Amino acid sequence: MFDEPIFRVFTYALITAITTGFGAIPFFFVKKMQKKWLGWSGAVASGIMLAASFRLINEGIEYSLYRTLIGVIIGLVFIRLSQQWLTKHKDLSVGNLQGANARKALLIIGVMTLHSFAEGVGLGVSFGGGDDFGLFMSAAIAVHNIPEGLAISLVLIPKGMSTWKAAGWSIVSSLPQPFLAIPAFLFVSIFKPFLAIGLGLAAGAMIWMVFADLLPDALENAKKKHVASIATIFIVLMMLFQVLLK
Repeated sequence: MFDEPIFRVFTYALITAITTGFGAIPFFFVKKMQKKWLGWSGAVASGIMLAASFRLINEGIEYSLYRTLIGVIIGLVFIRLSQQWLTKHKDLSVGNLQGANARKALLIIGVMTLHSFAEGVGLGVSFGGGDDFGLFMSAAIAVHNIPEGLAISLVLIPKGMSTWKAAGWSIVSSLPQPFLAIPAFLFVSIFKPFLAIGLGLAAGAMIWMVFADLLPDALENAKKKHVASIATIFIVLMMLFQVLLK
């Protein structure tokens, strides 16, 4: 059965989704966070997400500059409309999170899920270029997903969600990868033109999330100079990490 191309693509893409949950592992060893650590956590998450956004935009530009930029604008509009809709619903809950915390949790999960849609299509398209390239992309995305899972956990756990649930939601946010990889693999010529838009859309939504929610929250709990320094350092580390994977 493993010799079937579709099964291989689904299996590798599913593995990439599961690795997102590994980002929650550090929190099994951290039982309580001081207020300044909450701010630093937000800064780390911001740095990771901004670096991921830059990567998505760069990947999109390789397919089409204008489609990528259009995707960024669509992502901005989409996340703004989503945020307005969530604000109108006061009784939302995510796990044990309620109200404003639940809305922010849904936003971060939603943004990272958009990101996973784009990566799922990219993964399927990469397998269309041969198993070797597909395997390389699977490994690269799987490794990238770990710090992205960390970013999700850094937002959810300080607001009161358990580590296990944060790991679970991290994996859920990446489940579009195996389900989008198969149709993208089967219909490369159809999906490929939309890949740049999808990458840009995910990047635009993530950038908005960082500046509208993550950084303002971080600045409420830690000094501005510390938040700025940590965010910058993690942008650099993530970009170095991405380059070393290529």
